[in-house]
Amino acid sequence: MSVIGKPVLYSYWRSSCSWRVRIALNLKEIPYDIKPVSLIKAGGEQHSNEFRDVNPMEQVPALHIDGNTLVESLSILHYLEETRPQRNLMPHDFVKRAKAREICEVIASGIQPLQNLIVLIHVGEEKKNEWAQHWINRGFRAVEKLLSASAGKYCVGDEISIADCCLIPQVFNARRFHVDLRPFPIILRIDRELENHPAFRAAHPSNQPDCPPEAPK
Repeated sequence: MSVIGKPVLYSYWRSSCSWRVRIALNLKEIPYDIKPVSLIKAGGEQHSNEFRDVNPMEQVPALHIDGNTLVESLSILHYLEETRPQRNLMPHDFVKRAKAREICEVIASGIQPLQNLIVLIHVGEEKKNEWAQHWINRGFRAVEKLLSASAGKYCVGDEISIADCCLIPQVFNARRFHVDLRPFPIILRIDRELENHPAFRAAHPSNQPDCPPEAPK
């Protein structure tokens, strides 16, 4: 496969979807540059005409790689897995692959979009924490149940997978909205297992070039 230049990730420091892709790129040891896109400056740089040409949905992440620009984090993760199979992020077993995808879909479709910035703005400042807590709790109850059958050291067995790339940023979001995580011991255990992994640490919001200096570390 012909590789054209270093990949460029359009990312926002606190975006959990961008974070998923940063983790995967780090795990696969793919060098990349970050082009920060502020979701709040001047009403959100993602809504600019320039960025709309990158991603018509006006969301991060987008990844320019191999001469193409890709959007949607799960689609990007699958592309990386298919084109750069070193350090697999999908189990070889077909059932385990399905379980990894299940966990990703619950998070990426059933939790994160409901507490995304655009939704919280619509909900309003007064109710946004209650709203986010409700949907994160609902989704995490499902994730915890799935993990009770699939988890080993990590989300699916004892190897890191795309499911872990999705889970850890969502745990960060849960803490940001003051969700009580004590009812989810498997989720907490996996989060502790991965919090100091080099690929996950490097992808953490506090280690991003656009992380504000006043942000909690």
